[in-house]
Amino acid sequence: MFFSGIKKKLESFGLMKEKQVCIVSFPGTELEAIALEKHQKLSEHLTVQNSPLLFGCRTGICGTCAVLVEGDIPPPSEEEKEILEVVAEGNSQA
Repeated sequence: MFFSGIKKKLESFGLMKEKQVCIVSFPGTELEAIALEKHQKLSEHLTVQNSPLLFGCRTGICGTCAVLVEGDIPPPSEEEKEILEVVAEGNSQA
């Protein structure tokens, strides 16, 4: 499985131990997982070639890029809360 391969590679560089990397995967697709440093914007790294996600405005305001997140994430900013109330009301993983 690609995820375990990328995880081992990142561990060899000491990145997983320091938790500086997030793994972005797309279950149900044949697309490979992508490793991004924490706090990177998905819209700046995902494209039609490496992701099934759509980006309408590329700023998050239109909600086409809403995703479910697994793992520990910081609470949304006030701006993010406002958008999530519209596009994913009641979903704490969005």
